Amino acid sequence: MTKLYNDSDFWEARRQQNRILGWFLGVSGVYLALLVAAFVWYASIPFKDLSGNRPAVGIWIIVVTSVVTALYLFFAFPYMGICFKRSHAYFKMLRFISVGLKEHSVAQYAGVEDWMTRDGVDVNVATFAIRNIKREEEMIRQIYVDGEKDYPPFEERDIVSFVTQGNLLIEYEIVGRAEEPRPVS
Repeated sequence: MTKLYNDSDFWEARRQQNRILGWFLGVSGVYLALLVAAFVWYASIPFKDLSGNRPAVGIWIIVVTSVVTALYLFFAFPYMGICFKRSHAYFKMLRFISVGLKEHSVAQYAGVEDWMTRDGVDVNVATFAIRNIKREEEMIRQIYVDGEKDYPPFEERDIVSFVTQGNLLIEYEIVGRAEEPRPVS
């Protein structure tokens, strides 16, 4: 059987997640240091000078601090909301693969549907025709193939033996080809 995942995928996803989190914590640390420095500088300015006028530098400290805070927020929300969230979802998926319940099936490949996002991970949707034992009819089962991996070389009417975890394809093997197409309803 052809395995789509190995241990290096898990550890690479973990390194990527830690790298993204490290950059965010580094930028947050610089922002916090600038905020503390601005506060200390602002607190050390005399309220009024000898002529009775307020120093203009205090206003500039407030303006610069506000601009830096706005830039930090424009960085933080998209960075953590897009980069880290997607990386964390992929890492979580790989962690579930290593500890989750696996299911083995043999089915006829019916085709491919458009990609979708499942649990924060982009996947391609492969459809398989499976016979329903109770109703004696064909059903379509959707199996998710990781969008980061190459799509398996399935052709219509291939009989495929595969292992899934939560409908996510982990291993596959093309075991044969159906002679005539099955009617799918």
